[in-house]
Amino acid sequence: MKLPISLIALCSLLCASPIQAQSKDTLQKIKESGVIGLGARDASFPFSYKTSADANPVGFSADLCLKVVDAVKKKLQMPNLRVQYTIVTPTNRIPLLQNGTIDLECSTTTNTTARAQQVEFAPTHFVSSIAVAVKKQSGISSMTQLEGKTVATVTGSTTIQLLRSYRRTEKKDFQELYGKDIADAFLLLSSGRANAMILEDVQLAGLIATSASPNEYKILDERLRDEPYGLMFRKDDPAFKELVNDTIGTVMKSGEINELYAKWFSRPVPPSGVNLNFPMSKALKDTYSNPNNRGI
Repeated sequence: MKLPISLIALCSLLCASPIQAQSKDTLQKIKESGVIGLGARDASFPFSYKTSADANPVGFSADLCLKVVDAVKKKLQMPNLRVQYTIVTPTNRIPLLQNGTIDLECSTTTNTTARAQQVEFAPTHFVSSIAVAVKKQSGISSMTQLEGKTVATVTGSTTIQLLRSYRRTEKKDFQELYGKDIADAFLLLSSGRANAMILEDVQLAGLIATSASPNEYKILDERLRDEPYGLMFRKDDPAFKELVNDTIGTVMKSGEINELYAKWFSRPVPPSGVNLNFPMSKALKDTYSNPNNRGI
């Protein structure tokens, strides 16, 4: 049986509209489901990590995401809104956000212009620098000594392109090894399969501080680039964007961010009571004074 073209077009429009609306309007999606989906990491200390296998992720980024959750609860008048965590990786975090599995990604994602074409970023909540960690006994004291060595990094991270750019510019020949996440990459270094590991300095400091033998490692003085971290959410969603930006911006401008920072970077944190003693940089202080989501 043949249907008029106009009727087919109308049916297509009516059938597609709810799906499209749901994918773009995060607050409506949350209201209808009673759930907000947070993308987290299980080993990005102290931003988003798990203290035990069955625990919810905690950390600096995790706390900021919960500020957004509180704002959503108030906005939608849903005090019993359920939070559903999904552990994400550098390779699947954007697809899981785009397909609606998560509504807000809460970890250590660098705000880049390439990623900003696919997702929206909240105001920058941390500024790190790309650095290299080695074992002290390796004898490596500068990046020029990576010649002929094996360097570990994380699949899907911004460090890969930086590493390759450094290799081309400095004409250094070294082998790359990839871990599926930062814990896996650090295992390559700690087990001796890699001579060095390249990552953001604060994450390297966290990995070293929580390792079995922190005194075995050091971070080289050189830095390749500053990296602004931002919480990610879907594009083309003005209502949710306004809520996220207002919430994070208020935490920063009110000074509440200073207490959150001290909680995770200058005090003992669970589960082992490690203190990173990682002072707030001038770049980060400036960012908190003037919240923005400028990428690199």
